[in-house]
Amino acid sequence: MSEPIEPSTSSSSATAAAKDPAFLIHPRREPFEHGLLSIPKLIFADPTQTLIPLKHKLIEQSPNHRVNAAAISESLQISIDLARLVLDTLASVLHLESDPLVLAKPDVIDEVGADVHDLVLFLYIQSYKKLLPRTHKDSAAVADVWPSTSAFDGYLSALSPLQLVRSNSRRFVPSQADEEAHQLSYLQKHLANLISLLAEPVEGEGEESLVLTMERFEHLGFLIQFGDKGSESGQLSQYAPFFANSDPDMPAVPVPASQVHEWVLSNIASALENISERISPKENGMPSSSDQDVPMADACTSSTKGSTSVRGSSFIEGISKSSLVRHASDLKGPSVKVLNCHDSVIYILAPLRYATVYGCSDATIVLGAVGKAVRIEHCERVHVITAANRICIANCRECMFFLGVNQRPLIVGDNHKLQVAPYNTFYSQLGEHLCEVGIDATINRWGEPLPLGMVDPHDSLSHPAGVSDAQAESASCLDPDQFTNFLIPNWCGGEAHGSTKDNPFPLPEAYVESQERNKNLGEVKQLLREAPLEDNKKRELSTALHVYFKDWLYASGNIRQLYCLQGE
Repeated sequence: MSEPIEPSTSSSSATAAAKDPAFLIHPRREPFEHGLLSIPKLIFADPTQTLIPLKHKLIEQSPNHRVNAAAISESLQISIDLARLVLDTLASVLHLESDPLVLAKPDVIDEVGADVHDLVLFLYIQSYKKLLPRTHKDSAAVADVWPSTSAFDGYLSALSPLQLVRSNSRRFVPSQADEEAHQLSYLQKHLANLISLLAEPVEGEGEESLVLTMERFEHLGFLIQFGDKGSESGQLSQYAPFFANSDPDMPAVPVPASQVHEWVLSNIASALENISERISPKENGMPSSSDQDVPMADACTSSTKGSTSVRGSSFIEGISKSSLVRHASDLKGPSVKVLNCHDSVIYILAPLRYATVYGCSDATIVLGAVGKAVRIEHCERVHVITAANRICIANCRECMFFLGVNQRPLIVGDNHKLQVAPYNTFYSQLGEHLCEVGIDATINRWGEPLPLGMVDPHDSLSHPAGVSDAQAESASCLDPDQFTNFLIPNWCGGEAHGSTKDNPFPLPEAYVESQERNKNLGEVKQLLREAPLEDNKKRELSTALHVYFKDWLYASGNIRQLYCLQGE
């Protein structure tokens, strides 16, 4: 089934159902945004021809249809470390929270293993390429003020992150609707092949007659979902007319693969038509409510809410020279995207599933507890402080990451002068949020960055010539002498009193010693206060100390922490 199947006339029931927003089909964005790995051996010229034999081989080796890192390593001819990375990444983007791989603790993920059918779908979409950004309407003028030797490739080589927002970037950075249409179109094109990975031949009739059981059909929920809450609110089969009324006590009759293909194609066509209708007014100058930028926020307020998509992701965009605080009650979903924010301090003190930071510069961003994955992309001179299960850093420069992470930080693409350090802050509800999203504070792999490819094969942007096989520049560990705690003000730290009184992630000994030395500075300050100096000498000393302190604030980047105190 490597060739696409021609659909027959769409069923009227699917078309009628698709008119109701609750029954519109959507791509699951998580596998496309957080599940793509820059591992060349996972990208196949003909995925179906490779993956169908692979599936049969793995099933023969594993009676329970679950495979561990050793089997993945052997079958794909990749290292055991990369095979474990495949398992960890798949676990972070699976659609069913009840799957044993999702429920497994970090140290037993390999014992649990991945379901073969989820694995082959995951491997198939490694061929996906992200949507190419639209060309800037005045790229020549932009190139005039930004050197073409920027660390950012393609269209970003002519545009720094700071200029994105100043150049009305929303006109050429893909909107959420654009990206969803792109993902749906990809699924539409490859649907026949994806279904063939789940189908099985009817006994005695050979490969020409393929069917899907209800159990196999449910695996499509890895890539598609229905309604506002998606397949997480129920089984995908509940939306399919050929499985919806099945007796739960009796096995459902398998359905011809061609019928499944026709039904899903019909729903994708209706969804693409719906997106087209939403985009058309915006292209005629009428902004879509889901794509509007967030208004500039006053310092440390949570009354101005960011825009929220109908599917539950909150967007914080275009914040400049301000501070912004978001708590759980300010967010309308489990995911957050921080886009094109500059010269600001942003606190998102909430339990999250996914978080994305894109195109930001000269900012400090605190992400509370992220249970699935964080992606930081195309940022410069940004400090990110986060407790997360996993983090991927792509195409960034001169950024610093203070991490409490259960998995090795991934470094992908063209990066320069990155630094990593242990987690360095807390707020009153942090402990509760860590427990809620399943992060183990006793495991912190912040200092084990894993660099992958210099070129991201999923990125449609142009890339430097001759570096296709080069490894990405890794991140260095912050000198312990430069390590400082980040203070979240009490009046920004939480909506209710929590039990967290200190950083829950243990610090390495060198960083503990550095903290002890910093504590001794308090004793020096006390000695200076009590020094028997004349008033004019005390004033001179105080002035000198203020000058040095100001220089240190700017040199270390800690000046941004003072934005919250400005009240402007």
